[in-house]
Amino acid sequence: MNGTVKDRVTERAGRRQWAGLAVLVLPCVLVSMDMSIMFTTLPTLTADLRPSSSELLWIMDGYGFMLAGLLITMGTLGDRFGRRRVLLGGAVAFGLASALAAFSTTPQTLIVARMLLGVAGATLAPSTLSLIRAMFNDEKQRTTAVGVWTAGFAGGAVLGPIISGLLLEHFWWGSVFLVNTPVMALLLVLGPLLLPEFRVPAPGRFDLAGAVLSLLAVLGVIYGIKSGAEHGFGTPSLLSLAAGLAFGYVFLLHQRRSPQPMLDLGLFRERRFSVVLGIDALATFGMVGFSLFSWQFLQLVLGMEPFTAALWTLPTFLVMPVGIALATMAAPRFGKDRVIITGLTIAVAGFIQLAFTGAHSGSLHIVTSMGIVSIGIAAVSAVVTEVIVSAAPPERAGAASAMAETSAEFGGALGIAILGSIGAAFYRADITATAPDSLDPHQLETAAATLGGAVNLAADLPHSLAAAMRDSAFTAFAHETRIAAIVCAALSAAGALLVATVLRRPRTQPLTGSSNTRHEPSTP
Repeated sequence: MNGTVKDRVTERAGRRQWAGLAVLVLPCVLVSMDMSIMFTTLPTLTADLRPSSSELLWIMDGYGFMLAGLLITMGTLGDRFGRRRVLLGGAVAFGLASALAAFSTTPQTLIVARMLLGVAGATLAPSTLSLIRAMFNDEKQRTTAVGVWTAGFAGGAVLGPIISGLLLEHFWWGSVFLVNTPVMALLLVLGPLLLPEFRVPAPGRFDLAGAVLSLLAVLGVIYGIKSGAEHGFGTPSLLSLAAGLAFGYVFLLHQRRSPQPMLDLGLFRERRFSVVLGIDALATFGMVGFSLFSWQFLQLVLGMEPFTAALWTLPTFLVMPVGIALATMAAPRFGKDRVIITGLTIAVAGFIQLAFTGAHSGSLHIVTSMGIVSIGIAAVSAVVTEVIVSAAPPERAGAASAMAETSAEFGGALGIAILGSIGAAFYRADITATAPDSLDPHQLETAAATLGGAVNLAADLPHSLAAAMRDSAFTAFAHETRIAAIVCAALSAAGALLVATVLRRPRTQPLTGSSNTRHEPSTP
């Protein structure tokens, strides 16, 4: 039966639901991989297509911009037209856009393909998570399922550079996109067999104005943040931020007045929902934001090739299931609020260890510290995502899933922008004070701009001067890394304190109320 709501005893998921979960993880891994494959693909791609600097920006970021901007709209479309239908339609679009990207012969074609990949990817993330909400009615099982889903996204981000690095050793750069096509074909075959359909019975009129406003709001803010992080917060980035915030304000006014709003704003008045949504963004802030420093440290300070650096980040992914498993087992017994607090505290310990990073710290120090952070963040992410999705009524699960994903996107963008800006300020000050005196003003400006600029400059200097330049740059970057770690530790500790004071409740009272009502999924 399709799109009905019944009162019934909570049922535990069986083998079919768990097999369906394995199918749902496939697009999660690919969507996340496509965010990170450009790290290793960019040099080869650039040499072949020769894009301009602005074209290069859109090749890199067009995917993420469209993905973030359309999550809310696509989550709502899944609630209205059927989550499985939207998921499978997105899989077709993702496979076709991947083929277009793989065989692009001009930068413009690749930009279009990357943006289409972002549009298709926006259908996949909320659809998979909202289907998990429909398939797993038992709270403990749903927490486990969301943990597996979280691991899929995290794993894709780590596997992207590794898989693309392997492919680039034997094939042309387009092969990294062709990986998506057979996986999406498999999803199209297995999806109708293992996944239920689920949609709202009387969704009403689609809110086109709300969809446009949400897209403009998210694009404006995300572009402003990323542009500011890369080029400084000048007039263009500030105007983009202001426009995005203005569109966001108009979007909220429109939602408040609309008879069929895309978002249930009443959820934000429930502090358990709004605080946990903020914790979701905070977790991504630290994890994604600090990855900017760990990747540079491995590649530029320690001199690793991108593929080797990607292999060194594997332990960061491999320990995440540990955090997810521990959180899944502990949440029913000790309470989700306590698991969130514990996870953030573990992350604080990892960031404190990173606060002792020096210019001569080895890869083991970085990887071990990031592993500790990963265990904590994985535990937090698995629990808060389940809380966000469960807090919404079943017919709004798609929109709630989109909000969870959007908050994570904002958290990651803010982490890169804020930590990058703070770190750049300290790095520039240190380089200006400690760089060799024999550098001319232009060389000093190059060295002070980025660590990569300093390393490239050192490669062209006489041996003794090059060594001094590298020592100065590596010491400055280590200082920058320590500052970023301290900021992340402080914010994670503040998040744990917020949960402890605002959401803490007796062990017999759950963090979110359980509901006995749900949509009855239709048979495939």
